[in-house]
Amino acid sequence: SHIRHAWDPTKSVAQNLAEMGLSEDPNKALPIPRKKLLGMEVESDGRGQGKKIVRKPYVVNEMEYEASLPEKKSNTLSRDLIDYVRYMIQKHGENYKEMAQDEKNYYQDTPKQIKKKINVYKNFYPEEYKDFVASLKQEKMDVQ
Repeated sequence: SHIRHAWDPTKSVAQNLAEMGLSEDPNKALPIPRKKLLGMEVESDGRGQGKKIVRKPYVVNEMEYEASLPEKKSNTLSRDLIDYVRYMIQKHGENYKEMAQDEKNYYQDTPKQIKKKINVYKNFYPEEYKDFVASLKQEKMDVQ
């Protein structure tokens, strides 16, 4: 978005990027040093590096700042998976073999696969899981 706002449509891509302090060709920005390959010397193309004037340094500064921000964790589970796990726990408790034979096991998960899904739910939402299990125990106590 920073580049889009600083872009001048009357100029070429190379001119726009140069004004922002960016490079259109990464090979020119970070040239590979000459090396000797099997006794032969690799020649450079002979183009001189001219002094470049950066007229819009704020673009690079804003992009560097944005890149330095920590990434937000957006790990969540789908609502379907949460409902599936809660239904299985509510109906079968910790009996994974019964869960595998349940009619709501549409994907025909094995007991180990169901256990993994429940563990993923426990890891993503530990507080919600504890509250859910506590409410199930409370329901059982009320019924008895």
